[in-house]
Amino acid sequence: MQTFLNPARETWKELAQRPLFDLTTLFAKVQPILNKVRTGGDEALRELEQRFDHARLQDIAVPDAVLSSAEAELPQELCEAIRTAYHNIYTFHAAQRFAPIVVETQAGIICEQRAVPIERVGLYIPGGTAPLFSTVLMLSVPATIAGCQEIVLCTPPAADGSVNAAIRFAAHLCGVKKVYRIGGAQAIAAMAYGTESVPRVDKIFGPGNQYVMAAKQLVSLSHVAIDMPAGPSEVEVLADDTCRPDFVAADLLSQAEHGVDSQAVLVTTSRQVADAVAQETERQLSLLSRKDIAAQSIENSRIIVFEDDLTAAITFTNLYAPEHLIIATKDHRTVADKIHNAGSIFLGNYSCESAGDYASGTNHTLPTKAWARSYSGLCLDSFQRKMTLQEISPEALALFAPVVETMASAEQLDAHREAMRLRRCSLE
Repeated sequence: MQTFLNPARETWKELAQRPLFDLTTLFAKVQPILNKVRTGGDEALRELEQRFDHARLQDIAVPDAVLSSAEAELPQELCEAIRTAYHNIYTFHAAQRFAPIVVETQAGIICEQRAVPIERVGLYIPGGTAPLFSTVLMLSVPATIAGCQEIVLCTPPAADGSVNAAIRFAAHLCGVKKVYRIGGAQAIAAMAYGTESVPRVDKIFGPGNQYVMAAKQLVSLSHVAIDMPAGPSEVEVLADDTCRPDFVAADLLSQAEHGVDSQAVLVTTSRQVADAVAQETERQLSLLSRKDIAAQSIENSRIIVFEDDLTAAITFTNLYAPEHLIIATKDHRTVADKIHNAGSIFLGNYSCESAGDYASGTNHTLPTKAWARSYSGLCLDSFQRKMTLQEISPEALALFAPVVETMASAEQLDAHREAMRLRRCSLE
């Protein structure tokens, strides 16, 4: 990891950059896949699955019996861990239920706001080198609580056409019945356009590789909503001399092992911490089963030292706007109060990112690439829409109509004015 000691402020913007890739090239590669599925349906999906996942598929859908049998294929310890995670995630997201608002803005004018579920949602669950069964929980649980009528889940199959047992178990636990063995950009296309087997959805959720992300962005231009723009996963650890360097190194590496384009950043007020974390990272890296992936990610990562200057460290953190932020400082809650841009914050030496990734209860689908400045992480609201209602009594209208008529006339929208004037005159 590169180390930067007390960098000048004019260099901060460059230091906050993520690894870059050419989106134009990605769009050019993904668009033909989207077009193929849109026109070719299931036949195109089978052809693309054979090409990309080397799977010859007869049935695209995973049968109910295969979903319900998944538990028998897994160690009970893992099943119980998934159940515990389900409970915690459900508890936290259920607490986010929206209470309807009813307000009388003036006498006789009632305005309301209600939350209504998005009817049909699509969930993308990455497979490949690390099948993310935890993401099934993170997406399915709030979708269920929100009351989404149709939940469609797509995940890449193995070469023999099978779907990871833990993914199947988590889906069955969450009550998801429509599971399809398709991955990549073709899965996004299937959910965006619909095929003979896969229903078209109203909004697509979930992480994926750069091709999946490019596909989501393309279909969102005209066909379907998506959860958020996203890129490779990332973490920042903000630490002072009260941190545990071995903990910090483990946190950086837990992010680095996600993929070669992930990024891990240490921002610290201590040069001694920077040196200790760098040494500990090298030691722990050699022990990882995914050390080749993590090592490439570490090349994109950096240590930034603002010696004895916590204010500068906080200011840089708000500029970087990390997806995950671990605050390993003495007064971590005081520091957290000064953080405005982060997807999810983990407080203190014992609150590791892994807890939120799996089972503490918060959602792990979060904005990356500094989108935390303007996007929230996934929550119950992501699966709902806010709808407003209003009712005006005849008595209120008689008093209120001149306000609307005057404003409509000023904007030269005569029909707007007449809609109100006719009602007012009917009461005279």
